[in-house]
Amino acid sequence: MPDDEGHPRPDEMDLRTVLHALADPLRFAVIARFLAEPEDTARTCAYFRLPVSKSTTSHHFKVMREAGLLRMIDNGNSRTATLRRREIDARFPGLLDLVRAEAPPADRDRPAAEEED
Repeated sequence: MPDDEGHPRPDEMDLRTVLHALADPLRFAVIARFLAEPEDTARTCAYFRLPVSKSTTSHHFKVMREAGLLRMIDNGNSRTATLRRREIDARFPGLLDLVRAEAPPADRDRPAAEEED
């Protein structure tokens, strides 16, 4: 059962749900960008500047959270996300390595933006 914020425990993460979340090009790019950052880097949704509305951006982050890819932290008037790298690596060994290898060079080699929004 997910926690109060909707994060599944690692043993609850379902491969099909994770793959569904990664199947969308924008969500795949978000995860690839997190992989280009130092571990435990926290970013707001706005940091990624997705070419969609705020509500669609929120939907994408909800899908990634519910799949177990991201941990969302409420900071009062904003939320930040961190990649659940260690938990994903333990549950699905090699998956994030595949994402990193398949990411376009721009997503693989540098962070999404120069500064936090």
